[in-house]
Amino acid sequence: MLTVTPLSGTIGAEISGIDLAAASDADIAAIRRIWLDHNVVFFRDQTLPPAAFQTLARRFGTPIEYPFVKGIDGFAEIIPVMKLPHERVNFGGIWHSDTSYLDTPPMATMLVAREVPAYGGDTLFANMYLAYEALSDGMKMLLDSLKCVASSAKADVSRTREDRIRDGARNDAKTLYEATHPVVRTHPETGRKALYVNTAHALRFDNMTEAESAPLLGYLFEHCVRPEFTCRFRWTAGALALWDNRCTLHNPINDYHGQLRSMHRITLAGDRPA
Repeated sequence: MLTVTPLSGTIGAEISGIDLAAASDADIAAIRRIWLDHNVVFFRDQTLPPAAFQTLARRFGTPIEYPFVKGIDGFAEIIPVMKLPHERVNFGGIWHSDTSYLDTPPMATMLVAREVPAYGGDTLFANMYLAYEALSDGMKMLLDSLKCVASSAKADVSRTREDRIRDGARNDAKTLYEATHPVVRTHPETGRKALYVNTAHALRFDNMTEAESAPLLGYLFEHCVRPEFTCRFRWTAGALALWDNRCTLHNPINDYHGQLRSMHRITLAGDRPA
């Protein structure tokens, strides 16, 4: 029997009472319903070597390759997400939705912890449904008509992938990925509206300059991650998170210098935001 424990009043739930490697079709369907209700779900103490991790991911969607970094040996869709003890910058250490600069961004991300620091390295998550719903009616009307250009080349996020590109860059990676998406997207499964901008990738509004866009984007970046929209997850070895990139931002905290944090990540194919 699945036990669901919310992590906060607004986002995130920990699911216990299941071995994901042996989950039935009914279990997977139930987890998907819980996931759609909570944006991100977590599991502890899962034994998921790469083959089992990939098999599990395929039960939720279609794994896709990350555009910048090669997958681990034998598994092109599983990328290493790590920070070595001598490194100072963590991979993806900024509020974002994964690869929102792609024309068809991923629906979801699955992340499993292999080795974790003795302390630190938690991940924050933010609910973009609530971020949209908390806006005034006038702001909603303005944003509903806007589109935003997302770029892979913003300076802060580029730095957070430098170490992994140095160690394992894909030979076919482009230097730049850009896509234009609605500022407010409608979730294709729940029908709810969510803000779809983030400080890592949102560059400017379509048909505007970066300078013209900056004041409103700056407000949205701060608004999206108000504490009441968030939860915080403390990792343990064997823990797994599954989050919905269509309505969720995340931010891994870089507070464990001198320690190793090693994870494996799979992203699942999505649809074009609308």
